[in-house]
Amino acid sequence: MLNVKTITKFFTFLFSIFLFANFCFAEVRSLKNNTVNVRLGPSKTYPVKFVYKNKYFPVTIIDEHYNWRKIIDHENDSGWIHISQLSKIRTTITTKDNMIVFSSPSIYSSPKVKLEINQVLIIKQCDEQWCEIKNSKVKGWVQKKGLWKIKKDEIIPK
Repeated sequence: MLNVKTITKFFTFLFSIFLFANFCFAEVRSLKNNTVNVRLGPSKTYPVKFVYKNKYFPVTIIDEHYNWRKIIDHENDSGWIHISQLSKIRTTITTKDNMIVFSSPSIYSSPKVKLEINQVLIIKQCDEQWCEIKNSKVKGWVQKKGLWKIKKDEIIPK
């Protein structure tokens, strides 16, 4: 016969698995519009917490409630956004200053420009070590190690 201690351990284990699964499979999305309101809760009745003013800004979805998504960004700012404000276009943000953009995926190719920290980039594709990126000012290849939410072993097809 099961006792209370065993049942408690079982439900604690299940809850831990649920939290771990949600954390591991957090989806990265980007903002669809130039201005996006981030709210305190999952409804238009909640007040606006802050406003993003950068199209393609990358965010991670950490929770869902009907048509609302709780997001977090690279500075750990979080809040609720309506799903209509999110895009599936894969983007990232630079986490290091002076990242060099190269003309091809090799440090021996021609350097094009240095990127400042917190530059929003659209990901075109990634291989084992490099990502092909673009934004309104530059196109080229950067090393993965300075990009937010791009895993070391992640391959993103063109």
